[in-house]
Amino acid sequence: QVQLVESGGGTVQPGGSLRLSCTTSGWIFGVYVMGWYRQAPGKERELVARHFHDGLTNYANSVKGRFTISRDNTMKTVYLQMNNLVPEDTAVYYCSASGTTLEKPSGDYWGQGIQVTVSP
Repeated sequence: QVQLVESGGGTVQPGGSLRLSCTTSGWIFGVYVMGWYRQAPGKERELVARHFHDGLTNYANSVKGRFTISRDNTMKTVYLQMNNLVPEDTAVYYCSASGTTLEKPSGDYWGQGIQVTVSP
């Protein structure tokens, strides 16, 4: 079974920083993209950032210049450095990974979500 486990969430004041981590385990190969999404109460899930296997990244306009996504050398652990946090960043953050498994040539997998709260 492919599993994604997030860590690093919590509560921070506006202007503060948090660093989220997500590690993928199980028989998944060619993890060509990993990313972070978030969902606020009453809102739909939205893209925050993605990191592709060739190192390219993209970000939601709302986090550009404040958040940085990166992956380690295994390409199965992804990080999200969040700086200058604002209350609008409050949400449950979900890690995602896309790759090949023994069951499917291509599939999308998700973590359980982790809470980030930005409050004065």
